[in-house]
Amino acid sequence: MAVRLLVIGSGGREHTLAWKLAQSPHIQQVLVAPGNAGTANCGKISNSEVSVSNHSILAQFCKEHSVGLVVVGPEVPLAAGMVDDLQAAGVPCFGPSAKAAQLEASKSFSKAFMDRHGIPTAQWCSFTDPQEACSYIRTASFPALVVKASGLAAGKGVIVAKDQEEACQAVDPKSDSERCLCFSDGYSVSPMPPAQDHKRLQDGDLGPNTGGMGAYCPTPQVSQELLQQIRETVLQKTVDGMREEGTPYVGVLYAGLMLTKQGPKVLEFNCRFGDPECQVLMPLLKSDLYEVLQSTLQGKLASNAPEWHQDSSAVTVVMASPGYPGSYKKGVAITGLSQVEETGVQVFHAGTSLKEGGVVSSGGRVLTVTAVRSSLEMALHAANRGVAAVGFPGAVYRRDIGHQAIAHLTHRGLTYKESGVDIAAGNRLVDMIKPFAKATSRSGCNAELGGFAGLFDLKAAGFIDPILVSGTDGVGTKLKIAQACQQHSTLGQDLVAMCVNDVLAQGAEPLFFLDYFSCGRLDVGVASAVIGGVAEACGLAGCALLGEVLLTPTKIYSRLLLPILRSGAIKAYAHITGGGLLENIPRVLPQELSVDLDASRWIIPPVFSWLQEEGGLCEEEMGRTFNCGLGAVLVVAFPDAQRVLRQLQAHEDAWIVGSLAHKQPGAEPVVIRNLKHSLRVGPSPCVVDLGPMQNGASQGDSSSTVPRKRTRVGVLISGTGTNLQALMEQAKRTSSSAEIVVVISNKPGVLGLKRASLAGIQTRVVDHKLYGSRAEFDSTIDHVLEEFDVEVVCLAGFMRILTGSFVRKWNGMTTQLCV
Repeated sequence: MAVRLLVIGSGGREHTLAWKLAQSPHIQQVLVAPGNAGTANCGKISNSEVSVSNHSILAQFCKEHSVGLVVVGPEVPLAAGMVDDLQAAGVPCFGPSAKAAQLEASKSFSKAFMDRHGIPTAQWCSFTDPQEACSYIRTASFPALVVKASGLAAGKGVIVAKDQEEACQAVDPKSDSERCLCFSDGYSVSPMPPAQDHKRLQDGDLGPNTGGMGAYCPTPQVSQELLQQIRETVLQKTVDGMREEGTPYVGVLYAGLMLTKQGPKVLEFNCRFGDPECQVLMPLLKSDLYEVLQSTLQGKLASNAPEWHQDSSAVTVVMASPGYPGSYKKGVAITGLSQVEETGVQVFHAGTSLKEGGVVSSGGRVLTVTAVRSSLEMALHAANRGVAAVGFPGAVYRRDIGHQAIAHLTHRGLTYKESGVDIAAGNRLVDMIKPFAKATSRSGCNAELGGFAGLFDLKAAGFIDPILVSGTDGVGTKLKIAQACQQHSTLGQDLVAMCVNDVLAQGAEPLFFLDYFSCGRLDVGVASAVIGGVAEACGLAGCALLGEVLLTPTKIYSRLLLPILRSGAIKAYAHITGGGLLENIPRVLPQELSVDLDASRWIIPPVFSWLQEEGGLCEEEMGRTFNCGLGAVLVVAFPDAQRVLRQLQAHEDAWIVGSLAHKQPGAEPVVIRNLKHSLRVGPSPCVVDLGPMQNGASQGDSSSTVPRKRTRVGVLISGTGTNLQALMEQAKRTSSSAEIVVVISNKPGVLGLKRASLAGIQTRVVDHKLYGSRAEFDSTIDHVLEEFDVEVVCLAGFMRILTGSFVRKWNGMTTQLCV
């Protein structure tokens, strides 16, 4: 159902948010209160006259008008507790609580918080007396040149002084910095591209301080390596610290940073989208903003990170009233706006209003003109052309937005790092992965990194006159999925499994894995995740390392199959990778033999049914592309079949799935019966006698070979999910008769939801605070359970009393877990 939203605020930031939210197919209408001329009756967007200062009236308005989400733009209502009051009234609201907003509202609190949690910031001291502050400036042992008002200052409260005299002047009456914003769900952070605003009024960073005369994004001065450092040492530590102090931070966190020789240091925190930074960030956001806000509120950022347009730059130029930031005239007519937007730039309104059908100025910062182009210079030129086309007499604006970045791009010298080879990052990666390699050491190999080649002593490993078997392989499609999902940790096991399972198919023991990591530009975090997975997989395979559902890593069979292979019971072993069942099984068979498989004899994971349906794939394509749930196929003599099956089933799911016969002339080497039916209906819910194999031999104990249906379980939680973790570990065992298909929490952002997401289990939040009655709340949970075809409901630390009608419906299908 389409949603009605309410955006709080009247500036360029709020117009930008409304513009972006209106693009979502989930949104029916975007109300803006109080709004401006740009948000008045513009498609899905319209203004509302509801009072935003009286939170009780605002909450009642939201309920009467079915407002599904309130998005708070400015800092003042956040500090005043608007989010707290609306959520207490049952109205969903995006933004931090009043306690969390202290990071911006109180600079003294913010500085003390950073000191408590080791977040890098400049030396500081707080004063209430200007004379004491000036004395400190003149006598401090460090250059005390940045002055910041402790409170909300609409973006104009910071002065970066040239000398002590200017600092003292700033203290008496009352800079440009790098801006790094992120979404935070209370646990995870998802950084936005770095942006920089321009505080000074005039070109060349001259003139008085303002709320911001323009911004650009991304900033080329901030490398991916530096951005990762900011994420770890500033943003994540801040969110972790707030949670540890009992004030989870949910919303947008905005760090103003100074880049020093000692690394980035926090100048200040803001607790909302910046203005004008928002005007360059939202046009670069590829994801649906409404979906991003929902993921943030539901604690799902870790698995639903926003996507951003790559290889594009955005520049916004602020057009201000003559006299700003001092006194200025209002009511100046503005013309030519529609013609400007026809040139491919976007005009976001700030201090504007409607008068007699026309747009007039009503504030200091009046318009922001934003352009998105393939380069920063092109974006600046396009934005400046848009500004020049606006009819706004006497408008004040800068023409050099992004000048520092353009100079950086133009005058920097070429380095080896910029050509794609970052030696320092490579050295850091080696240091990070050395423990991984060392942990895989085995007889014959010391697994030391740093040499020119890897050494393996066969005699030390106990081999006499061996034949060496070598194999190499890689991952293709999964790599694309991993990059799209930004989850690389499972790739390492896939890489190892592809190689060691192939070697195992030759009857050989995997000895060592010689890895080579190649990339266009080194991301140390990604590389470390991949190689960490490689090392863990080497441990599973018993070899040494030298040097969501689609991403489930390939299983490694060496420890399971080596003893059976050495017993002589296995006649052939096919590792089912790319090429599927139809291509891989014939590779291990004589040409005169064919294979008959019956897909009803094994469990086909649901992901394959989904792939067939979504991809419109025929049976043959499924059999020629995927393993359809069979990672390995063993050829075993009939007398040994049950014994080998029992050995396998002690550790893995295994079935007798078919038989061999002499191939008739012109016949296919592999035939898969019942594949289409099995993909459509899934495994049989009961144990039946499958009858004789094709060659006439008896199946034997059918209960050992028929897939066992697992009961679909829905788990209800309210907190950290300690009990849930035990349930998930039990359900992962091959002997388990239960499958957890969904985890439902009545509280958003709890740790239990994150545990479930990390385990690949679907999660839902049904917040009891948003429902008027217990019956309505229970009914929503009931619908979710039905959506996932849940058969048994498990209450694992669920702290709500369920209605009698709910309990009666699920009578005999619910269980209370006590651990």
